Amino acid sequence: MPQRHQNRPVCGHCDGFPVVAITTGTCLADGSRATLRVACPACRGTGHTTPAPVLARTGR
Repeated sequence: MPQRHQNRPVCGHCDGFPVVAITTGTCLADGSRATLRVACPACRGTGHTTPAPVLARTGR
């Protein structure tokens, strides 16, 4: 199935990888590590940014 192509620009802060998992170093009872999921604050976890509005030049 083809995927839709979105014409929105990729976030410059996270380069399109908006959510990362960070290990805390703590081991759980089953032997796995505890992780935290952190989303990019610039794009709020979407991986894309909205284009900046075009500024209108006024005056001379």
